[in-house]
Amino acid sequence: MCGICGIAEREGRPVDETSLDRMMAAMVHRGPDDAGKTVCGSVGLGFRRLAILDLEQGRQPMANEDGTIWTLVNGEIYNYRELRRELLGRGHRLRSHCDAEVVAHLYEEWGVDFVHRLRGMFAVAVYDRRREDLYLVRDHFGIKPLYYARAGGQLLFASEVRSILASGAVRPAVDPQSLWHYLSFQYVPDPATMFRGIRKLAPAHYLHWHDGAVRTVRYWRYEFRPDPSIPLPELAQAVREGLRESVNRHTASDVPLGAYLSSGIDSSAVVALLRERGPLDTFSVGFSGDHGQVNELAQAEATARLLDTRHHPVCVSARRYQECWPRIVASQEDPIADPSAPALYFLAEAAKPHVTVVLSGEGADELFGGYPIYAEPHALRAFEHLSDPMRRALGDAARHLPAGMKGRGFLERGSVPLRRRYLGNAKMFSEEEKRVLMRQVAPATGWESSYDLLAPLYDATEGMDDVTRMQTVDGHTWLPGDILMKADKMAMAHSVELRVPFLDREVFRIASAIPASYQISHGTTKYVLRQALKGILPQHLVNRPKLGFPVPIRHWLRHEMRDFAHDVIRSSSGEFLDRGYLEQLLGKASRHVVNRDRKLWTVLTFLLWYREFIEQRQPAEERMPAAVGQQP
Repeated sequence: MCGICGIAEREGRPVDETSLDRMMAAMVHRGPDDAGKTVCGSVGLGFRRLAILDLEQGRQPMANEDGTIWTLVNGEIYNYRELRRELLGRGHRLRSHCDAEVVAHLYEEWGVDFVHRLRGMFAVAVYDRRREDLYLVRDHFGIKPLYYARAGGQLLFASEVRSILASGAVRPAVDPQSLWHYLSFQYVPDPATMFRGIRKLAPAHYLHWHDGAVRTVRYWRYEFRPDPSIPLPELAQAVREGLRESVNRHTASDVPLGAYLSSGIDSSAVVALLRERGPLDTFSVGFSGDHGQVNELAQAEATARLLDTRHHPVCVSARRYQECWPRIVASQEDPIADPSAPALYFLAEAAKPHVTVVLSGEGADELFGGYPIYAEPHALRAFEHLSDPMRRALGDAARHLPAGMKGRGFLERGSVPLRRRYLGNAKMFSEEEKRVLMRQVAPATGWESSYDLLAPLYDATEGMDDVTRMQTVDGHTWLPGDILMKADKMAMAHSVELRVPFLDREVFRIASAIPASYQISHGTTKYVLRQALKGILPQHLVNRPKLGFPVPIRHWLRHEMRDFAHDVIRSSSGEFLDRGYLEQLLGKASRHVVNRDRKLWTVLTFLLWYREFIEQRQPAEERMPAAVGQQP
């Protein structure tokens, strides 16, 4: 785990090393153990290291034998031992036992197609000095972030946005179209960011730079291919064996390793498989206060006792959450209005004194059908037999019912096709609400609809069942944009590496064959996964419903955080969001606004982000130390 960055100049212009040093210094938290840089004429590569493997020899950037290929790797290559043996057999000389070194030699053998041989989480840069080609590569699922920007003939790239901003080549500014989508999704979908001119390299893509010319290429597809012919027992056995093998690979580490443990089956399964290997530290989080919600700490502690781990629970008060919230938003870089994101921040904070690496259960819901919303197609099946005019009539009638009335949402959703109702796991503001909220900056031609943004995904899955299409949408949007982004940023804020063994190429290959009838079956989600975990977990854990991190935002916004929310909104500039609408969210009239608290949370997160990055009240990069360099 580390932070990588770089600058590529066109027409042979030399790299400004001062800018490269500032980029490295801006993300020292991603790599507090070491730093290095390489400048090869018009390309400069920078590195901050969090030492995990080969603590003595694992410094980056790394090169091949003659220094013609230079590489940076953020993340972990879990099959590096097999790749290393193969490369040695082909005559390559490797100086370390670090997974990053194999990339330079893989590129020598297979060019950019080396990516097809990698199994892991990674953001990679490869510079070929002979051809003057620079490649940036992001892993299959988007576990590791990678940003880039073009400015003044340069290409800048980094593991974090603040690193690109620290170069001085890009001025922070809001991308209004990204804000439009954020208000729907509660995050900015790839490949855009909230920063105008800065983009994310999309998962399963590589970028090729040559003297100012840039192209991006998809090298792998996140596709489900349900196969109803595979018997359920065979699927369950394949999942069980695949997950155990993946967890074993994810334990590669020369530093202490632990795991997050919630009340659900995903993290419990990872912990149970880890305990097969030996003693383990686990970490869970809950929230204090009389807010009438289920606090999962008790269930997580019971699971920890059952699995016999060294357990470390942390309970967060509303006051501490509020105090840390601006800092957490700053660490996110792109705003993510998921209330569970700070929960991961506090988990990593609790883990850091004990371990450097943690494993977690992210990705299981997307691969194995774990979200309750995936049961909706079955509930709406009766609408399939209605004509289009009848559906439209039901939808029109539903919209005339009082807001919040029981049954209104069911009728509204059943009256429209999947592609016009499902944006993913979070849908905050409607297109109509956004037009009001952003009316002072709306263009005359209007904004791109957030539904239209997903049209290519729906087109590509035409003819497939609705559950599989929903999983496909979530795998391309919610998973990298929310789940994995918050996991990475919250862990790295405390210099902790987070690994996600469910998101493995081989585990996905197995999961992608599960038909929808086995994803949700017998009234339960993740049916095949639950069958696979029998014998690994006790039956009462196998059958436990999904809970997640139940953050009590409804209670907090109406009590402990009420004044804070008022202050944030009333001190905002009102440049992008209509102040009158925001006051309605705060005021008495908002009591009848559907999903009011989540919408308010989405707005507050953006305003805190705006304060940090646009108004620059806390220029974090000025507090970073200088970097150390090396020359080729």
